[in-house]
Amino acid sequence: MRSKLLHGFALLSTGLLAGAFGYGAANLVPTFHAVPLEMRLSFHAELMKMNGITMQAAMGASILSSLTLAVLAAGRTRLLAGAAGLLALASFLITRFGNVPINGRIKQWARTSAPVDHAEILRRWELFNDMRTLAAVAAFVLLIVLARPICAPPMPRACPTAGGADT
Repeated sequence: MRSKLLHGFALLSTGLLAGAFGYGAANLVPTFHAVPLEMRLSFHAELMKMNGITMQAAMGASILSSLTLAVLAAGRTRLLAGAAGLLALASFLITRFGNVPINGRIKQWARTSAPVDHAEILRRWELFNDMRTLAAVAAFVLLIVLARPICAPPMPRACPTAGGADT
């Protein structure tokens, strides 16, 4: 029962993380391209103030819950939950060492002006954003795989989850 609750929390936190990153990649980044640079920089700087708190919390919860599930489980569940935790960790590391330093530069540009090579720097930010989004979505998919029954729907209560009896 405890591992099912932990798995549920890992699914929830990782789903929120993947959803937030997915929303940003699908909606915010194209909008950044559609508005004047000054507007993008101002909005981006303000957005990062809020994201700093919420996204770190989602990443932390995803990493800890997935890795804790891996430690408490065995077999395929351990492998998939561990991989999900490592992917969530990858999204954190990409954010911390890829996006965050560029966010600091964007914050400065919003107060002053962007340098001549700003387009290349913003493309690099988008590459890091795509990488962390893919890592978070992959982590979520692995946790979904653990929750899926491994037999046909006619007898859902009799079906073990894909992770086996140790979930």
